[in-house]
Amino acid sequence: MSRLSSTTGIILTFCAFLMSAQAVVAQEPGEEKRQRFEIAAGTWFSAGDTHWAHNATSASALLGNPSSKLTYKDGGTTVFDVAGTYWFTHRWFGRLNGGIAGIGGGRLTDDDYLAADGGRPSSRTTSNLNGDGMWYLNADLGGRVKNFANHRGWLDLFGGFQYWHTEYSAVGLGQVTCTTAGSTIDLGGGHVLCNPGGPTRPVGSGENIITNTTNWYSVRLGGRAEYRVTRQLSLQASVALLPLSIMENKDIHHLRTDLQQNPSISMVGIGIGADADVGAKFMFTKNIGLNVGYRVWWNHMYDGNVTFHNAGSSSQEFPLTQFQSLRYGLTAGLNFAF
Repeated sequence: MSRLSSTTGIILTFCAFLMSAQAVVAQEPGEEKRQRFEIAAGTWFSAGDTHWAHNATSASALLGNPSSKLTYKDGGTTVFDVAGTYWFTHRWFGRLNGGIAGIGGGRLTDDDYLAADGGRPSSRTTSNLNGDGMWYLNADLGGRVKNFANHRGWLDLFGGFQYWHTEYSAVGLGQVTCTTAGSTIDLGGGHVLCNPGGPTRPVGSGENIITNTTNWYSVRLGGRAEYRVTRQLSLQASVALLPLSIMENKDIHHLRTDLQQNPSISMVGIGIGADADVGAKFMFTKNIGLNVGYRVWWNHMYDGNVTFHNAGSSSQEFPLTQFQSLRYGLTAGLNFAF
């Protein structure tokens, strides 16, 4: 009987071992080991726009509200993007992310409004965007707050700072709209908004019309997560809220002799924003992977003012009614862990 019990025990132990081994083989890799350093390099195939509007009715009842609205829109801008993450401990990390791009195309639309036209643009001109670019830097500190069950992934929280700089150069000037009010109402000194016989400058002439520079200084608070679908394929997401953003904008209107030239118009404001990335990662090896995804950045001003720096008289300040920067598009790159 003792021999039978012993044999039965051995069989049961062996079966338990087989079941345990099968479970280990079937499950995903063990909890990921913290890497001392991670780097991701790739591109952001993006389009973007910056637009702003102001209310100058305090200067003249003839003007509409908004009095003017400018929209800078570019397309097909390829950003070179690189990010490095350093793990100070098994839980805490620091991360730097930067990007740079040249802007080689797009369009500026400049709308001016008179009260007589009831909210319709009294004058609309367009110019080509013919250069300059953008760059940004994100600096974050964060920590891992959760590892998902069965070693499926993780969740990190972080906070930090973002600087985002964009510069547009607009060339040529084409008249698209010029209403009767726009061409006849005297705004002072014989000045009218537009000439219905435009364009005033051929769009293809290459003559500089406006140089626009926008800077955003933002606080970032957010989280990022990864969920493993298989051993090699993971889904990723990152969201950062920008609860406080300081906007600084300068325009140089190269053809405006009534305005100073550096700057002609300046703006400051306070706003909010958000950054979001979603995508997937495919690991070729333990330490090398391919990332693909989609990214959106949005900054919106909720309070600000604009100052016109007049050439022959004192400056004039008006409320900004709108200022927003938006950039979006596909991302792709390689991820390395050391």
